[in-house]
Amino acid sequence: MSTTDHIPLTTLSHGGGCGCKIAPAVLQEALRGLTQGVFQPDLLVGNAGSDDAAVYRLNDQQALVATTDFFMPIVDDPFDFGRIAATNALSDVYAMGATPILALAILGMPLDKLPVSTIRRIMAGGAAICAEAGINVAGGHSIDSPEPIYGLAALGLVHPDRVKRNDRARDGDVLILGKPLGIGVLSSALKKGLLEAAGYQAMLSTTTRLNRVGIPLGELPGVHAMTDVTGFGLLGHLLEICRGSGLAARVEFSRLPILDAARPLAEQGRGPGAMERNWESYGAAVRLADHLPDWAWRIGTDPQTSGGLLVACDEQAAATVLALFRSHGFEAAATIGRLEAGTPTVDLG
Repeated sequence: MSTTDHIPLTTLSHGGGCGCKIAPAVLQEALRGLTQGVFQPDLLVGNAGSDDAAVYRLNDQQALVATTDFFMPIVDDPFDFGRIAATNALSDVYAMGATPILALAILGMPLDKLPVSTIRRIMAGGAAICAEAGINVAGGHSIDSPEPIYGLAALGLVHPDRVKRNDRARDGDVLILGKPLGIGVLSSALKKGLLEAAGYQAMLSTTTRLNRVGIPLGELPGVHAMTDVTGFGLLGHLLEICRGSGLAARVEFSRLPILDAARPLAEQGRGPGAMERNWESYGAAVRLADHLPDWAWRIGTDPQTSGGLLVACDEQAAATVLALFRSHGFEAAATIGRLEAGTPTVDLG
C-alpha cells in the first residue's frame, strides 16, 4: 500500500465541513440582485428566500425537491468523510419534509496527492449513506482540484401541500432542535490534534445520523417551519426563520443541547474561524443576556456540519414532535425557545 493512503485528509484543505461556507454577509452581497429570473408558477421555492432546497411542483400530488451540498474534509478518514458529506447533503431534502429519490456525486480531488484507493473510499462512504436512505448514487461529475471536495446533488419528492419552508413560522411557535451543537468545535480540535477518541466517536455518530425524521415531521400540520442547522450556526439559521417569517425569537441558552466533548473546548474559547465570520455577519441581530458565559455566542455561531433539524411548531404539537425525534434516535432533541411578534432578532438568555 502506498504511503499516500495514510495522508490525513484535513491536511489537504484550508477548511472543513460546513465551516467552509461563505460567510452569510458575503453571500448575501454576492447574491444581491440575482434573484430575478423567468417567472415559473410551479416553482414553489426558489432563490428569492434562504430555504434549504428548491421545490418545483410536478402535479397536484408531487413536488420535486432539489439541492446540492459539498465541502472539504472535516475528518481524516476517507470513508467517514464520504458518509458525513452525504448525510449533510440529504439533510436539505429531509428539512423540506421530502423523501429522497436519488443523488448525484460531486467530486473534486487532488490527483497528484491522493491515490485512487482513497478516492474510492470517499465515494464508498457516500454510497453507504445513500443506501441507508434507500436511494442510489445514480451518477455525478468529477474534476481534478487542488483540495479534496465531495458532496451530493440530491433530489426528493413531497406533496406540494406538505412542503416545510423556513419562512412559515407563526407567532407563539415553539422551537425544537434535533441534534446537539458543537460539531465545529470538535472538528477544529481534531484538525489541531486535540480531540480524544470519545469526542471523535460522538462527532461521527451525530454527523452520520440521517435526518429522516423530517419526513413524518413534514406530515404534521402543527409543524409550520423547518430547516437544518449547518454552516451559519444555530443563530444564523434561526435568524433566517425569523426574517422570513417576520418574527422574533427567544432562546434559552441552558436548554441548548451541546455535545459533552465540545463544551469544555468551547469554554476554553476554542473553535473554528467561521464562528467569528458568522458573528460579524449577523451578531447585530442577536441580543445576549448579561448572565450568559462569554462563550455563549460561540456555541450559537458554531458551524454545524450535518446538524440537526430546527422545527417551529404549534405548542400543542411540541410533544408529538419531540416523540418523533426520540423514536428516530435523536435523544438529545430539546425545546430551546419560542417565536413571537417583533423585529426579526434573537434574544439568547
